[in-house]
Amino acid sequence: MKGTPCEYMMWNGLPVIRKEIAESMINNFGLNQKEAAKNLGVTPAAVCQYLSKKRGKIKIVDKSVLIEINKSAERIIQNEGAVVVPETCRICRILISKGVFPLACTSCSSEE
Repeated sequence: MKGTPCEYMMWNGLPVIRKEIAESMINNFGLNQKEAAKNLGVTPAAVCQYLSKKRGKIKIVDKSVLIEINKSAERIIQNEGAVVVPETCRICRILISKGVFPLACTSCSSEE
């Protein structure tokens, strides 16, 4: 059975987004792995796997996307994790529009 676009994003897209946001929190805002995990709503072990490239293996190199990821990391930190879902969705839409993720369902809006 062929997977749905949402399944693809859950298994492939979400780990990439979380990895990039966690890396930004640690490298650009000085958080440790435990703090980054708390802000993202994941375990410290998950953040460790993002940083060791066991999860979220795609590396984002587009500078405009990295700027947006940095903005999302800052917003999540400032709001103590309360905006994780909208910021994750915002980055997802950007990555879909840039062609990083090949699949999108019609339920996802390309508006920002």
